[in-house]
Amino acid sequence: MLGVLALAVALWGLGHVMGAPLRARLTMIGALWAGVVMLQLTLPDDAALRAATGGGPAPWLMLGALAGMAWGYGNGLGWLRRKAAARMPAEPQGTAAPGGAFRPEELERYARHIMLRELGGPGQQKLRAARVLVVGAGGLGSPALLYLAAAGVGRLGVIDDDVVEASNLQRQIIHAEDRLGMPKVFSAQIAVAGLNRFVDFRPYNRRLTADIAADLFADYDLILDGTDNFDTRELVNATAVATGRPLISAAMTQWEGQIGLYDPARGGPCYACVFPRRPAPGLVPSCAEAGVVAPLPGVIGAMMALEAVKHLTGAGGGLRGRILVHDALWSETRSIATRQDPACAVCGKGRGAG
Repeated sequence: MLGVLALAVALWGLGHVMGAPLRARLTMIGALWAGVVMLQLTLPDDAALRAATGGGPAPWLMLGALAGMAWGYGNGLGWLRRKAAARMPAEPQGTAAPGGAFRPEELERYARHIMLRELGGPGQQKLRAARVLVVGAGGLGSPALLYLAAAGVGRLGVIDDDVVEASNLQRQIIHAEDRLGMPKVFSAQIAVAGLNRFVDFRPYNRRLTADIAADLFADYDLILDGTDNFDTRELVNATAVATGRPLISAAMTQWEGQIGLYDPARGGPCYACVFPRRPAPGLVPSCAEAGVVAPLPGVIGAMMALEAVKHLTGAGGGLRGRILVHDALWSETRSIATRQDPACAVCGKGRGAG
């Protein structure tokens, strides 16, 4: 039997030296195997040639079966790969594919999502098809953008007219020292590109104003507001209501942060239902005035990204009709129920009043 195997190796090597194609070399080995099996089946039991080539057909038939299984497995795997390749989108590398099969790199990247029962492949497809706009690339926008990019949101937009300053680096983790003086949206673009090349990232280096807000919001499915002034928060809320876009809004100061989902188009309150009037001057100081502990924006911003992932995929229970308040100093978190105000000046019967 060893002599036959040595002959098979010699035939394979000779075919390789002569440049014979793989199919021809496999045919030679197959012919040798078939000849040996025929000898085993036709020669008498006491024939010397039968003894020299294995003594019986069983080992050769078993070897043939194993080779057939390997051949079938290889061909089946090749067929699956060709089928997957044919379904892959044709757009260049580095851009997000809105539909179709995941690339192998994406399957590896999002494996921990795909194995979650509440997300799975369908949930990851929803994230890839989603369009999320983040208003503000500061303390809250930084972790929200990074985690949404890491999660595989297909299109991420961010609007901000500020530049990176040294005082930002204590908490705005999307920026870096070598980008001081750079517009924050372009600094964020660099960070996101280094994290996930499959994200379609759109930076808007300007202030959000009433003349552009509606058209901008219309290009997105979900709005995240991490700004620190009431003028912008009121504009974001009014535009989200007018365009029917759900809004995740958060705020923080010193050691405390809060977050809620405002979605009157689907039965929840809008931001103005819960906060109909601005606080008195000085009652709610900004982070620049009162300070903020460095990790707090990361906690609340990550919560914004988490609520966005849940909202976009339908996983779990969200914050529509609730505000989550986190007191980091005393490690306490509480939930406050909210409801839509029928007389709300933004989404209710009082719309347009005054």
